[in-house]
Amino acid sequence: MHNYNGNVAVIILAAGMGTRMKSDKAKVLHTICNKPMINYVVETAVKIAGRNVIAVVGHQADMVRQIVSKDAEVKYAHQKEQLGTGHATMCAIAQIPENIKDIIVLCGDVPNLSSETILNLIDKHKNENNDATVLAVEIEDPQGYGRIIVDGNKKFVKIVEESDANEYEKAIKVINSGIYCVDKIFLENSLAKIRNSNAQNEYYLTDIIEIGNTENKKIGLFVSEDYTEVIGVNSHDDLLLAEKLMERKNF
Repeated sequence: MHNYNGNVAVIILAAGMGTRMKSDKAKVLHTICNKPMINYVVETAVKIAGRNVIAVVGHQADMVRQIVSKDAEVKYAHQKEQLGTGHATMCAIAQIPENIKDIIVLCGDVPNLSSETILNLIDKHKNENNDATVLAVEIEDPQGYGRIIVDGNKKFVKIVEESDANEYEKAIKVINSGIYCVDKIFLENSLAKIRNSNAQNEYYLTDIIEIGNTENKKIGLFVSEDYTEVIGVNSHDDLLLAEKLMERKNF
């Protein structure tokens, strides 16, 4: 494994409310094994990028900052309106130091992801000289996740969100984890081009993949074998599952 500290930055998307949690508390502040789930993500991010970690906060921003800052020194970007993952990433770009070559995008509600898996993602991204590399997994029940679309030549062409997917696309079991390694310049340029013409009227970060392919950029895919690492927390059932996985990992 390589040490990329100083070469990469990490953006953590942590601005959402999490309405399916049926709680007034910001989603990322719900606890797993008595620790706010975002703290697990921040710990992993710091291992990768040191001080070059930017958390995008929004719902209960002050509380999230206060809790994260007790254990880690990170920067913060504020997403005033939750207009999608692409918009959240845009909010953080100004905080990225000029010397950074690649940016990792993580989700504040995916607490079980290991630093080893992220390093493997970066390795693939760098070794293949990609402009963007997406972490994907194959799962039996892909409902709710964006699907990885490949063409007849097995080229990765785009990600389709479930709400925008047709029946054929919904049957695909390889899904987007929401975790990316992206060249900084390509990310800045492609974020300026995404639009909110979709079912949710949001700016999807996933759209940078289709933009990259249109512009003949090199887009890669890293399929992790352990799908449990990228399970997101969107409900209390998910929270219980994440806790079981964390307990198993730390046993």
